[in-house]
Amino acid sequence: MNGFLLLALMASLGFIWVRRADPTQPNVEVLPEMVHSAAYDAYAPNPNFPDGKTLQAPVPGTVPRGYLPLRYGTTPEDAVRAGLELTNPFPPDDSPALQRGSVVFANFCSPCHGLSGRGDGAVALRGYPPPPSLLVEHAVNMKDGQMFHVLSFGQANMPPYDAQLTREDRWKAVLYVRSLQSQAAKQAAESPLPAGDSLTSPPSGAAGPPPAAPASQEGNP
Repeated sequence: MNGFLLLALMASLGFIWVRRADPTQPNVEVLPEMVHSAAYDAYAPNPNFPDGKTLQAPVPGTVPRGYLPLRYGTTPEDAVRAGLELTNPFPPDDSPALQRGSVVFANFCSPCHGLSGRGDGAVALRGYPPPPSLLVEHAVNMKDGQMFHVLSFGQANMPPYDAQLTREDRWKAVLYVRSLQSQAAKQAAESPLPAGDSLTSPPSGAAGPPPAAPASQEGNP
């Protein structure tokens, strides 16, 4: 038995010696599957192009796949024009779009606008100038395209979100804002708000008119 093991060991050592690797030559590869690609690396020199570069600039006017540029500036006039030219591709009764819009609104909009859209978010409650309520008449009358422009390019203290949100998510956020406005209008119609409180009232934390002086003090220096 020991002789058999010794013979097997010697045979193994002999096989290893015969198959020893030559460090100056490539080793045996099984199914390399294009490990050694013939293509040039992106930033490697390339003699096949006039400028000697592998990475070539796209043809002028090229639009990346899945990306549609917005041909608007950042001015209020551009926002109004967007309201006239752009429409929301998602209908009001699109439940999956509304659900996604609620997630986008909660993550990106509610810190300032609040979950209800009244401008009472955590940022505003900590001393930062509160944003306008999304339930006031001006916001309700704003066209979808204009609201989409504001969400894309920003306005006043609001930053742009075109880099953080896809075009579809921005439209879904607009759709959800419309849902909040509809719910608020329905609640106001079913149960009238107390005097001094309305959908057009300033958002929570906004400066309002000063309180009137008590009757006993009127006229006193």
